[in-house]
Amino acid sequence: MNIRICICLLSASALVQAQSAVVHCARLLDVKKEAYLNDMMVMVDAGRITDIVPAAKASVPTGTAPIEVKGTCLPGLIDVHDHLTGDPSHSGYQSVGISVPRSAVTGVKNASKTLRAGFTTVRNVGAAGYADVALRDGIEAGEVEGPRLQVSGPALGITGGHCDENLLAPEYRYSSEGVADGPWAARAKVRQVIKYGADLIKICASGGVLSKGDQPGTPQYTLEEMKAIVEEAHKLGRKVAAHAHGTQSIKDAIRAGVDSIEHSSLIDDEGIALAVQHGTFLVFDIYNDDYILSEGAKQGMLPESIEKERKIGKLQRENFRHAYLGGARMAFGTDGGVYPHGDNARQFPLMVEWGMKPMQAIRAATTEAADLLGWSDRVGSVEKGHFADIIAVDGDPLSDVGALQKVRFVMKSGKVYRND
Repeated sequence: MNIRICICLLSASALVQAQSAVVHCARLLDVKKEAYLNDMMVMVDAGRITDIVPAAKASVPTGTAPIEVKGTCLPGLIDVHDHLTGDPSHSGYQSVGISVPRSAVTGVKNASKTLRAGFTTVRNVGAAGYADVALRDGIEAGEVEGPRLQVSGPALGITGGHCDENLLAPEYRYSSEGVADGPWAARAKVRQVIKYGADLIKICASGGVLSKGDQPGTPQYTLEEMKAIVEEAHKLGRKVAAHAHGTQSIKDAIRAGVDSIEHSSLIDDEGIALAVQHGTFLVFDIYNDDYILSEGAKQGMLPESIEKERKIGKLQRENFRHAYLGGARMAFGTDGGVYPHGDNARQFPLMVEWGMKPMQAIRAATTEAADLLGWSDRVGSVEKGHFADIIAVDGDPLSDVGALQKVRFVMKSGKVYRND
């Protein structure tokens, strides 16, 4: 083996041993104060931040060598809409050949790539066979590396809808495991996925882009069904994320009490006003349009899916701008798995292009995302008592948000997974 590779592997192994550390940041972004702090020491013990002090005033424990981090430090990023157990190569008819065990192995690969891209927390919204539950548990047990996860297990939807498998011929008589029609069947399905480990409930309120035989703007779950799901989920302490492209489905889902609208593509002014009124988070995955239109056919995406994306992509970006200007709460979510994992940060420049300031785009992936997860007491900012989730990037992301694609350092819970 090449000597340089050996040294890198040994260094990486040594880096992830201790959860007590001192991190010396030449420049640290305080996302709550929206300001830089220069020459700061972040004190870490048992995976949590115990103090943040100017380097000149820091008392470093004897025998502890500070980890010197160049570039700009900021909190570990959060993606609230990901599919770690999927890949673009699983698109279209190729997906029917992917077993649940195989998707779990894919999840292990993608979890590592996503963590090393600076995303230390992820909400996984939809996975067959509870593969995401297994992935979460493996990460928590320290058996595989990856972000801290919230997972939904199978997404709930109607027969023949976006969350059903519509690629097989009728003689197979196959329905996806999340299919539930009617309010009481939907309540039972909520109970079932929670029984098997779901942290949240994912539902399909409208049709979708990458499904066969439906349209993104078409309502699927009814208001009555969604009210039953939300009531059951909230009673059992779980939040609800609603896949909803369509105008009416977005409004119905908000009125039903869901916690976040995923995609939000065809939201109108009334929908934005409802989201503001109810405090519902909007999640716009505005990067993957580029990938679908440029690479989708090569990856086996259905021609009808590419055509649907062609019709809806720009509208989604325009409505992202309207929602932001309308004062809606927005969290960073990318639909990872539609595009290659690890490229999550490619969405930041588009968020700025379509209306946000760089600081607001960063907050969407830190403090705002943490609030949506219900984890604002532990992730989303570098502060005392929070998990020691710290990343560093080359450059100044407040001047050029594209710098978030240039990750050089990743720490999660006090363990260093990357230090270039």
